[in-house]
Amino acid sequence: MTPNDLLSVRVLSVRYEAEDINSYELVDPDGRELPRFTAGAHIDLHLRDGRIRQYSLCNDPAERHRYVVGVLKDPASRGGSVAIFEKVHPGRVIAISAPRNHFPLVSDARRHLLLAGGIGVTPMMAMLAQLERDGADYVLHYCTRAPERTAFRDGLARHPPGRVRYHHDGGDPRQGLDIAALLRERADGTHLYYCGPAGFMAAVAAACAHWPSEAVHFEYFTPPVPAPPPDLATVGTGPTGLRAADASAAADTPVGFQIRINSSGALYDVPNDKSIVQVLRENGMEVETSCESGLCGTCRTRYVEGDPEHHDYVLDDDERNEYLMICCARSRSPLLVLDL
Repeated sequence: MTPNDLLSVRVLSVRYEAEDINSYELVDPDGRELPRFTAGAHIDLHLRDGRIRQYSLCNDPAERHRYVVGVLKDPASRGGSVAIFEKVHPGRVIAISAPRNHFPLVSDARRHLLLAGGIGVTPMMAMLAQLERDGADYVLHYCTRAPERTAFRDGLARHPPGRVRYHHDGGDPRQGLDIAALLRERADGTHLYYCGPAGFMAAVAAACAHWPSEAVHFEYFTPPVPAPPPDLATVGTGPTGLRAADASAAADTPVGFQIRINSSGALYDVPNDKSIVQVLRENGMEVETSCESGLCGTCRTRYVEGDPEHHDYVLDDDERNEYLMICCARSRSPLLVLDL
């Protein structure tokens, strides 16, 4: 996306939703309709210092006159949320992207099971509005520390009894929702959607590991913590193992690959310690990124040749046949040709 693709919106109102959580209502400065969006979509918010942050749209997708996003003030983050709390006030005009959706509802599911942890409820709000309008079978389990940290309670109260179920753990997950028990059995035709902080995401992922992959949908706010590498001293020496010394040598072997720019034919080396984005920038190309962790989709790029090794959390199998996220993707083939 280029700067010409950005939308200017005015902050119409800021609403307190829960402890350290505000919602921001955004409208067109001239009162025009905003681009359509679907439940689960998000926008990029472009801060004046150059930072880009993603926020899920949490209002009814049927609304064309406004976007609403929820923001958790997190001092431990990269500073975007704190800047929004301190500097984004009613009347301010800000730049955003058009909505895009990596977390859509499945229209033909028999039942929708939604699990939200904390601020992970934001995309669920739009989903609930759509599901209610469609007359779908759904239930949301909303997990928070305490009632005062539970956002959007007024809006959630409008849903029929039993559709939204709250679970407060007081800071001890063992006192909250028994996720493993909830997901132990799957009713035929049920689709699962979940979003929340890292520990919540890990717990849900483990509990639904036996579910069909096509029935499980999720959106990360932060990348999952990778599994620790095996102790090289104990790596096996059989036909499928390496001796410790061999494994160490293999780990130190540079792999690398090359990228070619389709429009110019320029060829660049991508070493192990650099991303495709870094190499492109070092060679004078402007590349727009945000998370640089494979979470947001900002750097989605088409490729025309090669076998990418995908490390993102947003592309589905069909999209991966055509696109990669150049902030985190590597290559199994010696060469990747990018449609740039």
